[in-house]
Amino acid sequence: MGFELKRSMETASPGVLWLSMIAALLFGRMPLVGTERDEEGTPPPSVAFQEGLQSPNCSQLTLKMEFSSKVVEHEYIVAFNGYFTAKARSHFISSALRNAEAGDWRIVRRENPASDYPSDFEVVQIRQAARDRLLSLQDHPYVKRVTPQRKVFRSLKLLDAAGDSGSSCNDTRWTQKWQSWQSSRPLRRTSLSLGSGFWHATGRHSSRRLLRAIPRHVAQILQADVLWQMGHTGSGVKVAVFDTGLSEKHPHFKNVKERTNWTNEKTLDDGLGHGTFVAGVIASMRECQGFAPDSELHIFRVFTNNQVSYTSWFLDAFNYAILKKIDVLNLSIGGPDFMDHPFVDKVWELTANRVIMVSAIGNDGPLYGTLNNPADQMDVIGVGGIDFEDNIARFSSRGMTTWELPGGYGRVKPDIVTYGSGVRGSGLKEGCRSLSGTSVASPVVAGAVTLLASTVLNRELVNPASMKQALIASARRIPGVNMFEQGHGKLDLLRAYQILNSYRPQASLSPSYIDLTECPYMWPYCSQPIYYGGMPTIVNVTILNGMAVTGRILDKPIWQPYLPQNGDHIDVAVSYSPVLWPWAGYLAVSISVAKKAASWEGIAQGHIMVTVASPAENDSEAGGELTSTVKLPVKVKIIPTPPRSKRVLWDQYHNLRYPPGYFPRDNLRMKNDPLDWNGDHIHTNFRDMYQHLRSMGYFVEVLGAPLTCFDASQYGTLLMVDSEEEYFPEEITKLRRDIDNGLSLIIFADWYNTSVMRKVKFYDENTRQWWMPDTGGANVPALNDLISVWGMAFSDGLYEGDFSMADHDMYYASGCSIARFPEGGTVIAQTLKDQGLEVLKQETAVVDSVPILGLYQTPSDGGGRIALYGDSNCIDDSHRQKGTALGLSVHYLIQYE
Repeated sequence: MGFELKRSMETASPGVLWLSMIAALLFGRMPLVGTERDEEGTPPPSVAFQEGLQSPNCSQLTLKMEFSSKVVEHEYIVAFNGYFTAKARSHFISSALRNAEAGDWRIVRRENPASDYPSDFEVVQIRQAARDRLLSLQDHPYVKRVTPQRKVFRSLKLLDAAGDSGSSCNDTRWTQKWQSWQSSRPLRRTSLSLGSGFWHATGRHSSRRLLRAIPRHVAQILQADVLWQMGHTGSGVKVAVFDTGLSEKHPHFKNVKERTNWTNEKTLDDGLGHGTFVAGVIASMRECQGFAPDSELHIFRVFTNNQVSYTSWFLDAFNYAILKKIDVLNLSIGGPDFMDHPFVDKVWELTANRVIMVSAIGNDGPLYGTLNNPADQMDVIGVGGIDFEDNIARFSSRGMTTWELPGGYGRVKPDIVTYGSGVRGSGLKEGCRSLSGTSVASPVVAGAVTLLASTVLNRELVNPASMKQALIASARRIPGVNMFEQGHGKLDLLRAYQILNSYRPQASLSPSYIDLTECPYMWPYCSQPIYYGGMPTIVNVTILNGMAVTGRILDKPIWQPYLPQNGDHIDVAVSYSPVLWPWAGYLAVSISVAKKAASWEGIAQGHIMVTVASPAENDSEAGGELTSTVKLPVKVKIIPTPPRSKRVLWDQYHNLRYPPGYFPRDNLRMKNDPLDWNGDHIHTNFRDMYQHLRSMGYFVEVLGAPLTCFDASQYGTLLMVDSEEEYFPEEITKLRRDIDNGLSLIIFADWYNTSVMRKVKFYDENTRQWWMPDTGGANVPALNDLISVWGMAFSDGLYEGDFSMADHDMYYASGCSIARFPEGGTVIAQTLKDQGLEVLKQETAVVDSVPILGLYQTPSDGGGRIALYGDSNCIDDSHRQKGTALGLSVHYLIQYE
């Protein structure tokens, strides 16, 4: 298919040259920097659960898992402000619902080991017609929160990891199902185990040859046998495995202290094999030996054989773990929903009770901004995966955390990485199998933590913070890998042992220093020097407090510049957690260049001093405190302020994402994961675009505030991509004035159609109601308000299709068209499919001359330029399917004079 140019001007102008450059470069091909993508680029289907999953004596198996979830209609979790007996809980609910009819509601009976103990929540079933009763419940003084009950489905698939035809594994049969347009809510907390095809090694040896060249098991590879020979085998440490259960007479385990069932099935056995594998990595005593064979295993069966679980099952099981004084808890599940309040609150409570939680960081790599919860929490040890060549596993999720966006900047995660590819563990009934995924790396660390805890004579020193401090301080840095991929590095068991056994309660920082010149480890900070007038560089540092579960920062952190090292050339401001709980808090460091260094180039250094105070739990004097002072070195590179034409401002403030609201994916073909949750940041899913712009000499800054809060005279271009937030009238007025004064504007939009939005609604398991998207792929009505002053508007059409332009192939993925454009502008049109018609009526239609790209030079003297494009998927790492010169396209939009 060719392309059509529509121009309202009849004579040639510089705009024609601009258009030709844009056409050639917007759709050109070039290698993508730092990205690995599937060749076909198509999302995998959701997989239905397998019946009769059995594979005893398998020598090399991998386990691919996928999750989906569905709200339990009419059921709600009522969380209380404390622990109460069943009688008291019933009284509170009856009091709150006293005006409701008897048949409108009932308390759902829960029969499990925690039933005999006080609890801090209840599950209530409320009829559809009585939804107004939710407000009455929420207003009760003893009720903290009311959220919907959630039902989770996990799908597992056994694969032959070795590829040997002689494998003794049984064949399995599978069915596939694709989500319909009107789908149930997708996976919130997913199982994090994969097939071997989701990772790769970059060295000369293939992963399969390398694995066969390593005869030892993972515990021996990490030198656990050195600690075994010293008499340390995990004795006296209680470790909990939250998974699919364990058979009573499995030959690999000698110290299963308790098996509990939290499901609605009358069995304690593992019918799937994943829970057995995880338990084996931690505590198997023979064949594929675990790290801590003498530890006390507490098996929590929280998934049925049909791979179903409920939020309330986890909450009850977590409460029971606290009652049983569990020391270490492995959780190989995760999801993007860090605002799932009952779950997150309970994790905090667990760690506050000295439970060391180890959790998989996620299998959504190699994309950035894909960390899973609860592994992304400060108090949890988040584990990423590597292969046996010490390469970051392709599947392992990358940072940064996205809790802090759009106003701040994410934290460093994962905390640590370890082997998660081709790791061997216990089979379902006997023997060993090989699995891959961060859910495999997680029990490796959980087993190591259990073993380490058993080596410490004074167990009071072991807590979630001190254990994490020992792990990250001893980790081995992997060369050539940044901190959002490897965290602090690779697990080193023996170094962690040495640190832990000489440990004194103290505070520490993660990262322990800020060096904006150290590449690639400190990427993205090291990728761009700082300069006077730029947006402050924000580094989000985690404070770990090994002294006590709670603490505070004593006085205000002090910036101490090194004058001989030009420290007075930078200004440093800090904000911090008023309370450190549980075990951790944040220190946000904002770095900017002083005016005196506007034309200066060089290195500036200094440090920040932070003193943490915590109550002395064992102090004989009432009110005694422990204090710990830590130093945070800071090193930056300063350059003279670049010219305006080289400075690009990325609008982060108007980019929203799940979970604060339901924001659907920009590409509607991605039905397996319709939530937009990667942060929409230049350092997450727009990382490649950022890299390209930097390689071409542009300086990209992030605006985390309204458009009224920046000096437009400092910037050549404002870049808006996939905006979901509304614009204040003051922002619209200021932007018009800024463009008249020379600021250029580039907008990448996405689809917006209210009928399609109704079609992609889902039933939410947390709120017990249908969720309509807060907007489409982008908030087109808000964008139209912003650009209407220039006679521009996007349409509510929804288009997709392949086309070629300037001899290059392109794909338009669920984009909108341009409905209105001013005279004197230039528009490019293409022949595309009407995807909206396909979604709504399952009909196919081809539409000619769909305007997708508009270019306009404002008429005012010295005025800026405006470019509109109806689809952001071409520059989004999580959606892009065909090669595009993503950074180059923006480069030529910016460069045109």
